[in-house]
Amino acid sequence: MDKNIKIFVAVVGLLIIGIIAMVIIQSGNNVPDGKYDAFATCLKDKGAVFYGAFWCPHCQAQKKLFGSSAKLLPYVECSTPDASDQTQVCKDKKIENYPTWELADGTRIPDDSLTGAGVKLETLAAKTSCVLPK
Repeated sequence: MDKNIKIFVAVVGLLIIGIIAMVIIQSGNNVPDGKYDAFATCLKDKGAVFYGAFWCPHCQAQKKLFGSSAKLLPYVECSTPDASDQTQVCKDKKIENYPTWELADGTRIPDDSLTGAGVKLETLAAKTSCVLPK
């Protein structure tokens, strides 16, 4: 087989593998659109705040648990745009780990997952009395 054909076949094969991987990753988040809208709104109404950083994989995993409802979360970005420092609000709150959930009474809920996916939704529901949809 000609060298150029081998390279072409290899590139096409890699593209196919990449597309398959993207489909598998996307299918891992099967949260229906809006499923957690009321839950996220309740968390905000109860005074819970989610502190995180854009570069934090655990924070991204936390948001992914909410699916499209993540846009409604009471989220505070703690990283400066260049990721070199922390914002003043997070310094003032003494936020040291991400994600950090703080309740209205000042209680903090640490990441309780073994996989680094953030705080379990069941834990947030129990601590805030917000109803978690099934």
